Amino acid sequence: MTESTSFSIKYWAESDRPREKLLLKGKTSLSDAELLAILIGSGNREESAVTLSQRILQTNQNELGLLGKKSVKELMKFKGIGEAKAISIVAALELGRRRRAEEPKKRVKITSSDSVFDLMQPLIGDLGHEEFWVLFLSNSNKVLCTFQLSKGGITGTLVDVRLVFKKALEENAVSIILAHNHPSGNLKPSMADKNLTLKLKKAGESLDIKVLDHLIVTENAYFSFANEGLI
Repeated sequence: MTESTSFSIKYWAESDRPREKLLLKGKTSLSDAELLAILIGSGNREESAVTLSQRILQTNQNELGLLGKKSVKELMKFKGIGEAKAISIVAALELGRRRRAEEPKKRVKITSSDSVFDLMQPLIGDLGHEEFWVLFLSNSNKVLCTFQLSKGGITGTLVDVRLVFKKALEENAVSIILAHNHPSGNLKPSMADKNLTLKLKKAGESLDIKVLDHLIVTENAYFSFANEGLI
C-alpha cells in the first residue's frame, strides 16, 4: 500500500510545499507545523508530513516549549515517527533552546529579580532535570558570567560551596546571584534550598562577596528569596 496522493506533499502546488515555500517566501512565512514537516521529511500512509506535524503540535497544546520536553521514545509513539525523525526533532528544538540561551550573554545589568528571570528562564526554565547556576556580578551589577555549578536529577542537585567562591574570585566578582530550577513547577523553596542559601551567604561574607538573591525558576514564573525577605 502506498501513500495516498491526496496526502502526499509532492502532489501539492509547489508554493504550498514547505521546502519550496521557504525558498520562495522565506522562513518566516512557514507555520510551526510546516517547519516541523521539513524536519521529518515524510508522514505516514494516512497523513502528509504537515498533517502529522500538526497533530504532534496539537498533542502538545501547540507549544514548542512542551514539544521540546519530549524524549525520543515519546515522539516515536506517533505513527510515522521513527527513531531518526524523533532524534531530528529533539536536536532541532535543543538547538533552538541553546540559541535563546545565548542571546542574553551580553554584559546585561541586573536591576531586579525580573531581569534575573529573563536571563535564566531560557537556560533552565523548561528543563526536565534540576540545574544550579550562579551569576557573577561586577560592582555595577553587570553580569560578568553565568556558570552552571551542577546538574542533577529531578529530585535535586549537589552544590560545591568552595567552587562557587573560587569562581567568584577568578571573575573578580563583588556579588553573586543563585538560580536553580524546579522541574515540577513548584515554586516553594525547600528547607534544603533555604539552608544552602544561608550557607552560601555566610561563606560570602568572609570574602566580602554578597549573595544578592536566589531564584527558583520554572517555565513561566519564579520565586525570589530577596523579594520574600529570605536573604
